[in-house]
Amino acid sequence: MSESYHSGFAALIGRPNAGKSTLMNQVLGQKIAIMSDKAQTTRNKIQGVYTTEDSQIVFIDTPGIHKPKHKLGDFMVRAALQTLNDVDIILYLIDASESYGPGEEYIIEKLKRTDTPVFLIVNKIDKVHPDELLKVIASYSERYDFAEVVPVSALNGNNVTTLLEELTKYLEEGPQFYPEDQVTDHPERFIVSELIREKALQLTREEVPHSLAVVIDEMKERENGAVYVAATIVVERPTQKGIIIGKQGSMLKEIGQRARADIESMLGSKVFVELWVKVEKDWRNSAYLLRENGYREDEY
Repeated sequence: MSESYHSGFAALIGRPNAGKSTLMNQVLGQKIAIMSDKAQTTRNKIQGVYTTEDSQIVFIDTPGIHKPKHKLGDFMVRAALQTLNDVDIILYLIDASESYGPGEEYIIEKLKRTDTPVFLIVNKIDKVHPDELLKVIASYSERYDFAEVVPVSALNGNNVTTLLEELTKYLEEGPQFYPEDQVTDHPERFIVSELIREKALQLTREEVPHSLAVVIDEMKERENGAVYVAATIVVERPTQKGIIIGKQGSMLKEIGQRARADIESMLGSKVFVELWVKVEKDWRNSAYLLRENGYREDEY
């Protein structure tokens, strides 16, 4: 470690589908946050750790800020907003191809109540003409005095290095919070459950919305070095259960196979995945079932 070490916490906030999880995975060089083109994929605050020889940035990927429709939605928005005063820098991601609307206005009003420096991260720059990009930046800059404005493409990695360099300038001298080879503070069980949930979301598309959770029932290493994972996919309706299982179990098998590939990549060992499906009616509005499915208020 160098003599002068700098560190700090940066929150990623923004509307659903702004690309927060994609950006964090790009920075870290590996997947720790799941990605989907469905809104509100991220449900818990996920911490990713980016470490260099002389600095460490702990990224907190928050759930997309949106108008809640159930208790799970309330939980997600509270989790996102609470980070604003608990970090050193706020990274406000917007989609350059989306027009300014009530959702963005809501977030900016919340930002006005904090003294934390805010970066405007204009994502998906590959989707717009440079002239349009300048208009987007001007429009947002009129509404809030951002510490920095950084256009990026989180998916392609464009300008992400510049973002990291600018972030480092704002870090104060501080300790190295995590070992240099650690990329997240979440246990492996959590990441495994998220990878399974990602595959279920991707494969079922619009047929099964976000009324889906994954609970790891068992995860252990066997004598031959392979890791055995037993998990239950929780849905709200019997029809959703049928979709997840698929004809003669074909969908459930495909979810397991795709998840296994990502889990093996993360753990570096052979993995066996066994999945079940359970119906818990209206679990997103049950405080008890939210806790049972991993959404714990005491974490926030």
